[in-house]
Amino acid sequence: MLHFAFSQPHRWLPALLLSIGLLSGCSLPAQNLTESVALDPDSARTTRLGQALAAEVAAHPDQSGIHALSDPHGAFAARVLLARTAERTLDVQYYIWHGDMTGTLLLEELHAAADRGVRVRLLLDDNGTAGLDTELAALALHPQIEVRLFNPFIVRNPKWLGYITDFPRANRRMHNKSFTADNQATIIGGRNIGDEYFGATDGILFADLDVLAVGPIVGDVSMDFDRYWASGSVYPVEHILPPVSARHLEQLSQKAALVEMDSQAAAYVAAVARSDFSRQLLAGDLPLEWATTRMVTDDPAKGLGGAKPEGLLTHQLGQILERPRSAVVLVSPYFVPTAAGVEAFTALVNQGIDVRILTNSLDATDVAAVHAGYAKRRRDLLAGGVQLFEMRRLSPHRERNESAGPFGSSGSSLHAKTFAVDGERVFVGSFNFDPRSMHLNTELGFVIDSPALAQAVHQAFDTSIPANAYDVQLDAKDRLVWIERFDEGEVRHDQEPNTGLLKRGGIWLLSLLPIEWLL
Repeated sequence: MLHFAFSQPHRWLPALLLSIGLLSGCSLPAQNLTESVALDPDSARTTRLGQALAAEVAAHPDQSGIHALSDPHGAFAARVLLARTAERTLDVQYYIWHGDMTGTLLLEELHAAADRGVRVRLLLDDNGTAGLDTELAALALHPQIEVRLFNPFIVRNPKWLGYITDFPRANRRMHNKSFTADNQATIIGGRNIGDEYFGATDGILFADLDVLAVGPIVGDVSMDFDRYWASGSVYPVEHILPPVSARHLEQLSQKAALVEMDSQAAAYVAAVARSDFSRQLLAGDLPLEWATTRMVTDDPAKGLGGAKPEGLLTHQLGQILERPRSAVVLVSPYFVPTAAGVEAFTALVNQGIDVRILTNSLDATDVAAVHAGYAKRRRDLLAGGVQLFEMRRLSPHRERNESAGPFGSSGSSLHAKTFAVDGERVFVGSFNFDPRSMHLNTELGFVIDSPALAQAVHQAFDTSIPANAYDVQLDAKDRLVWIERFDEGEVRHDQEPNTGLLKRGGIWLLSLLPIEWLL
């Protein structure tokens, strides 16, 4: 059948060319953005959150309070309870939002907040909204809710056609993640919205990290949200999605009620019910690490290829971070160092600096092409003295969630994006160490001057990481080996563990292609 199709191109080629021609003629509508900005500081201070936090913020001038959210159930509960605590505004920005259990429940929390009179602004990258067109269009009907899409796709199904007809724009995505209530508290980090990010899917376990922040850094996040909200890449959903009726908004509430009663949601409903997050936050009892915290973020013009070098997150990181003196530890699920990165990391080692890196193993990764970009640099990193660890697949039943799109991130064992320097400073955010994060996607993160948080990342490389990852080394004959450690001893693997010849061969072939800049 395939031979017949390709041996007679006159049967399908004209139709294909006509389709592409018609799609190429599709263009984005006028933006017609209504102006809105974050809640002003004076009004924010009069909210319950503002009043509850005022004394502690005043007691720590020029510092922000940081609370790590490493537990997936707790990270979900924190977002739900922050939405319920909001009185005036919710500004929510994500790369991926799934229409699954946790995604549905959180959409309904935004809806419920709007019903209380909270103004909700929801900004989503359109690459990660598969299957949610009806829900998003319905939410936008609410007078208190605005929904906008970053670099949207004109053709809704299949979206991938947009990569053919408008690749330079469609290839640039908004990878930022933030959840801000009343311009007083924000959650930023690595998690998108979906069951796998909150540990809610059987067989998928992420090692992920967010932080809740209060204090002056929240104003920086809100200002950055405003920049993205009004940027040239953003369009209101009502200009992109097919219209729906008000009954679809009622159906969202009904769907959420059914999901909440499902036995699979019991752990999440219970996590919210037993969480003391709201009470602690409003009573000033939530454990906070007060530290100098600086936001790094890409200019949203990067979404159209128009950002200047000084507007890039990578430039800001270089301005903030001092030259390491003793140690650098890096956690990145998608790690593509490129030749320049290899040179930079090995130069640090040559200066006597300890460099340790954790990324996903081939068995655990959900984006094989990205692993190919890393694997081609692995031997040079090891030869240069860099220590490499690869996270083992933590679940035997992991599958990739295809709604993440071709450049999505979903389904691997490791998803946290963090690094620490000298046990003194730590980065937490959305940034992966790969060319896509550097040059194509927009990103957001914090640099936190906190020895307590930084040393926790360093210590993980001495304890939990060796217990859950392969220690990749070069043996006496300069061959790659993977050391897997157990309580009773260790096992040496001479090939990438738990992978077959076909998979390894495919990675090798991918590593030969000139696609590193895309990864």
